[in-house]
Amino acid sequence: MKTGNRKARKKNVPCRRAQHRVPVGVVGLGLMGTSIVTCLLSAEHPVVGIEADATRLRTARRRVLAFLREMKTERVLKADPVRVAGRFTASDDYRALQECGVVVESISENVEAKRQVIRRVEEVVSPEAVVGSNTSAIPVSLLQEGALRPERILGIHWAEPAHTTRFMEIICGARSAAKYAERVKALAETWGKEPSLIRRDIRGFITNRCMYALLREAFHLVESGYATVEDVDRSVRNDFGYWITFAGPFRYMDLTGVPAYETVTRDLFPELSNETKVPALISDLVKSGARGVSNARGFYRYTSATAKRWKKLFMKFSYEIRALALKYPENVGDRGGALWRS
Repeated sequence: MKTGNRKARKKNVPCRRAQHRVPVGVVGLGLMGTSIVTCLLSAEHPVVGIEADATRLRTARRRVLAFLREMKTERVLKADPVRVAGRFTASDDYRALQECGVVVESISENVEAKRQVIRRVEEVVSPEAVVGSNTSAIPVSLLQEGALRPERILGIHWAEPAHTTRFMEIICGARSAAKYAERVKALAETWGKEPSLIRRDIRGFITNRCMYALLREAFHLVESGYATVEDVDRSVRNDFGYWITFAGPFRYMDLTGVPAYETVTRDLFPELSNETKVPALISDLVKSGARGVSNARGFYRYTSATAKRWKKLFMKFSYEIRALALKYPENVGDRGGALWRS
């Protein structure tokens, strides 16, 4: 079963107007997958989407077009959304990926399921095609096990919404070849990303390791009675929230005075939570069936209307914060980059 424009369906090749861009494949057309497709289409790539679920496959083009129209409204996309969507072909047949130079797997966070997808992709793409997994925590080395060409398998970690955020992490597994990582890094810059390269495989990569360290302490503060959920959110939002888009933690320490942080780490690090168990606060919430705004049940109380409103506000905010971040460069005349390198 295939959907998409007729020319792409007949020959399984990109539209002529985008021949200068390598075709890219995306396996998995859920919320994240369609957002990734949208990002790639807006960067002028022909895109082939693979989806086993018949409903998702049938509605994929409509969902992508809605994202593209939203980008047009927010002035992120200049081209006609309908014309851009014409470069998208959706199929349930992996053979549709055979012309793709890069394929991004974006299915559920399950090691064996991802390995199966990677094997199916490798059976149809060229030997030099890059195969990337959109994973937020799985070590890439685990996904390379059993692969035909493990050297071309990478982690390509996107943030949601993928079509608005500047974030991307490119992760090398134990057997990844540097040339493929550099190739994707260069491509990612044309996708409007500011990619980071993780040179050695580690679970959670950069942002998730930092974020989950923050989450662990946040749960500790709430469960130990030091603060409420609202208190923690308010403090983090009004401290980290005001500077984190402008500067990462190391730049921020440079900007606000390094010695003070050395003093605080000496006193504070020994008192931070080192808990290794899943916090009861989130475990009980998940057991109750809560999923957050997607079903109007989370750490906060929602009605269906307020949950919908929060989702809409989050998307609006992502466009606004993207526009703000673009006003400020990553580096301002830095000489030689960071002082410390491993």
